[in-house]
Amino acid sequence: MQSKIKISPVPAVLLSIISVQCGAAIAKSLFPEIGAAATASLRIGLSAIILLVAFRPNLLALQAKQWKYVILYGLSLGAMNMVFYFAIERIPIGLGVTLEFVGPLILAIFSSKKALDFIWILLAAVGIALIAPWTSNGLDLLGVLLALLAGGFWAAYIILGGRISKIMKGGEAVAVGMLFASILILPFGIFGGGLNNLNPKLLGLGAALALLSSAIPFTLEINALKQLPARTFSILMSLEPAMAALAAYLFLKERLSITECIAVACVVIASAGSSYTSRKAKS
Repeated sequence: MQSKIKISPVPAVLLSIISVQCGAAIAKSLFPEIGAAATASLRIGLSAIILLVAFRPNLLALQAKQWKYVILYGLSLGAMNMVFYFAIERIPIGLGVTLEFVGPLILAIFSSKKALDFIWILLAAVGIALIAPWTSNGLDLLGVLLALLAGGFWAAYIILGGRISKIMKGGEAVAVGMLFASILILPFGIFGGGLNNLNPKLLGLGAALALLSSAIPFTLEINALKQLPARTFSILMSLEPAMAALAAYLFLKERLSITECIAVACVVIASAGSSYTSRKAKS
C-alpha cells in the first residue's frame, strides 16, 4: 500500500496516533447503535477486505510455519481489539488505552532487565493504582480487567508480530492476520444481533472506522519505521494514552478527573522512559 504523499516520519507517527484514537472515538459512538462486538466485527471485517485487496497475498504459497504464526498473530489481533472495545464500553477511552498500554510496557521492561527499568515499573504501578476501582468513583471493575486483558493480548500480538515479520512480508502478514481476526470476531457480532441494525449511515461510519483504525495508521507507521530508529518510534507511540484521552474529550465529552489525568501521565512517562532506556542499551 503505497502513498504518493510524502510525510516526514515523526509527523507520520503522530498522525497515525491521532487517526487510531479518532477511530476509537467513532467506535464508541457506534456502541449504543450496534454494540461493542458488532462494532469490532465491522471494523476488523472491513479492514481485512481493504488490506486483502491492497496487498493481495497468495494464500496458496504460504508454508506450514507461516500459517501457524499468521493464524496466532491474527487471533491475538482480533482478541485484542474485541476485548478492548468491551472495556471502553464500560470505562472512558483514555483510561482504557492507559490500562491496555501496561501489556507492551511490561513486555518492554522485562525484555530489557535493566535496574533502571524498575523505576518505570513503579511509575506504571502508581498510574494503575490511581485509576483502580477502589480509588475512582464509579469506575467499572470489569472494564478495568478487560482493558488489562486487552493489554495482555497486545503483548502477545507484539511477540507474534516480531516472529511473523521474519518469515512474511509485513503487508501480507497483516492482511492475512486480519482475515483470521475477522473469523474470530464475526460470530460475536452476528450472534449478538448488533449487525442486524446496520444501515447505510452506520456502514459508512464503519468504513471510516476501518480506515482510521487500521488502513491509514498501518500505512503511516510502515513508512515511518523505514526512516525512524525503533527507540524514537516507541517513544512517540507512548503518547497514545494522552491522545486517547484528548480525542475522547473532544468527540465524546469524556472528562477525566485530575487523579485520572495524573495516572495517564504516569503511564505515558513510564512507557517513554522504558522505550528510551531499553533501546539505548541495545544501540
